[in-house]
Amino acid sequence: MTTSTPLWRHPEFAVGARETRDVSLGIGAWGLVAGIAMSKAGLGSAFAVLMSLCVFAGSAQLAALPLMVQGAPLWVIWATAFCVNLRFIIFSAGWRPYFESLPRAKRLFIAYFTVDFTYIAFMRRFPKPVDVRAHQAYVAGNATVSWVAWQSMTVLGVVLADVIPERWGLGFAGSLALLGITASLLVDRTTWLAAAVAACAALAAFALPFHLNIVVAIAAAMAVGVLIDHVSAARPAADATKDAA
Repeated sequence: MTTSTPLWRHPEFAVGARETRDVSLGIGAWGLVAGIAMSKAGLGSAFAVLMSLCVFAGSAQLAALPLMVQGAPLWVIWATAFCVNLRFIIFSAGWRPYFESLPRAKRLFIAYFTVDFTYIAFMRRFPKPVDVRAHQAYVAGNATVSWVAWQSMTVLGVVLADVIPERWGLGFAGSLALLGITASLLVDRTTWLAAAVAACAALAAFALPFHLNIVVAIAAAMAVGVLIDHVSAARPAADATKDAA
């Protein structure tokens, strides 16, 4: 297909949309909880919707929200959101070979729509770079479904926040939805180990104020991931040296 063909007509668009459709229920459930949480925190409907549209990072929103309600220092809120989103630096580095030929504006546009599942599903689909047009189409299909699912249910949560009773336990339901999405991303030994370390670190640091145990868990998981990648990269070199000897 030529570069003039719309992305939505590319076969990879349908593939990306179909793969995201399978987890859209969990994404939507978590978006509903996020909308309710923002509204009940007193942000106001307009500000809550604006925050969802501008940030589009559910984990960062929900990590920063209780800090905002508690009146935490601004630097703590920024630091928490920054640490929660540090994983996107890794995503960016992983995607560089796939999208480096695109103009900066297009790369920034793709970055806005990138979420965890989009990155993981993309890397499953394209272990190695194939064609930048196919890459764009797949991300477009994947991101369209996830963005619509998240934003529509977030807005619904904001609208229905005043009529949904607390006893429904939507926070727990949302946690289960997020847990389901997270489980689908645990695809190998590295991700399982990083998740286990993050869980242990979060529990060990639970007594920290302002939910800083989340920051500790993220830092621990990232450290484990970087260490495993470093060891994995060094092992082939060591084997090659041994064979040469």
